[in-house]
Amino acid sequence: MNLYEEWVKLLQETGPGKMMATAYDTAWIARLVEIGEPIGHLALQWLRENQLPDGSWGAEQPCYYHDRVICTLAAVNALARRAYPGDRDRLRRAEAALGIMTQRLHEDPAGETIGFELIAPTLFEEAKTLGALHREEIEVLKALAPLRSAKLAMLPNGMINRFVTMAFSAEMAGNDGKDLLDVERLQEKDGSISYSPSATAYFALYVRRRDSMALDYLCRVAANGMAPNVSPFDVFEQAWVLWNLKFAMALLDEKILDLCQPHLDFLEQSWSPGVGAGFARNYAPKDGDETSIVYDVLSHYGRSVDVGAVLSYEKPYYFRCFDLESNPSISANIHILDALRQAGFEKTHPAIRKLLRFLGESRTNNAFWFDKWHVSPYYTTSHGAMACMGYDDSIADMAIDWILSSQNVDGSWGYYSATAEETAYCLQALAIWNQHYGNQIDKGVFQKGREWLVHHADPPYPPLWIGKCLYCPELVVKSAVLSAITLTETYKT
Repeated sequence: MNLYEEWVKLLQETGPGKMMATAYDTAWIARLVEIGEPIGHLALQWLRENQLPDGSWGAEQPCYYHDRVICTLAAVNALARRAYPGDRDRLRRAEAALGIMTQRLHEDPAGETIGFELIAPTLFEEAKTLGALHREEIEVLKALAPLRSAKLAMLPNGMINRFVTMAFSAEMAGNDGKDLLDVERLQEKDGSISYSPSATAYFALYVRRRDSMALDYLCRVAANGMAPNVSPFDVFEQAWVLWNLKFAMALLDEKILDLCQPHLDFLEQSWSPGVGAGFARNYAPKDGDETSIVYDVLSHYGRSVDVGAVLSYEKPYYFRCFDLESNPSISANIHILDALRQAGFEKTHPAIRKLLRFLGESRTNNAFWFDKWHVSPYYTTSHGAMACMGYDDSIADMAIDWILSSQNVDGSWGYYSATAEETAYCLQALAIWNQHYGNQIDKGVFQKGREWLVHHADPPYPPLWIGKCLYCPELVVKSAVLSAITLTETYKT
């Protein structure tokens, strides 16, 4: 592997966002057959070819029950509308799978997918109306009703528009709740609803039927019938790629830095003083996680932005990610801690002390973290270990010990099964720890991990990120893999 050329290629490819298709969003594209859109037929065919052996739809690996339930409900509703004879067995198997999976939602350690409490009840009721589900209301889904009501009660003026995050899950309104939608202020300039293919398909079908701008957007992002979880996510992709690149300092020559400049220009232009950034340049809601990553990257590469935007997300006991969020994001607080380090904040600063207290109290077994944006604890824990080094060494040490204790015999890491992404995160944290504390980790840990990672460095990667379903931002993951391999170059056998 020529690491230098791999980085050059990656920086040249990075841009609007490269993401795998998801069963959930593809199922919404499949409904477009109702209005004669060819991509709807392609999506239906994809659904028929990609039902999983247990009767569900969603990520094959890992088996994450919230993902499987929401994807299966969406697929069932798309297929049930067509009454195609060959789909009867698919629907029967899906109903049986749903009966099992809804009873196992509590087993997902990172919690629900985005908007699950809003979307799942709507899809379930629709499936019953279509005759695709014949059982009484599943108790687990019935329990979502008060959560849904509490979430809706937080809406400013009781309406969903493009300035609130709930627009990303606008399909939750269904046919009966369209009065929740502030229709005139819902659509983005590119025709989408919050850059969500599923929400946009819902809009083009049931809100503004055959809306030309929405359909143009859907034909761009799902030309072959398969749709990603979100598009574009340009700020997210470019910021994360450059964040991972910053650990590969040995490769940062003039050519690499020149390739970074357009991305840095884009991120700088996407920054809103006082509030920071969102996952896409024109996405109205900003968030603490993206703001902290963009601040960290721009500052690291010599661009000047206001740290006040990062601090604007501070709350009494932690830092928030989004407005109207039901629970805090641990990884967002970790990345904010990193950003404030980049800004030069000392460990005695009240904001740093608040973050460290929150992180210390949020650990599982006083060692590692789960988070709502990623199914793997290795993502959050590796980033947490790096962020806490020098601020609270005891937190960092416990995280590093947990990472070391859970390495597989073949050198890999993985919470469900071994993956390049999780192995990369662990190697990043261990390498930075070794740099910080003086090569105390046995080099065999790095040699075995690096050797395994080099042999599993190329995509496809399993979807480990949590959106409305599980998804994989391919180039972001690739950048973490390349970063880890670069960091461990001195350990190669």
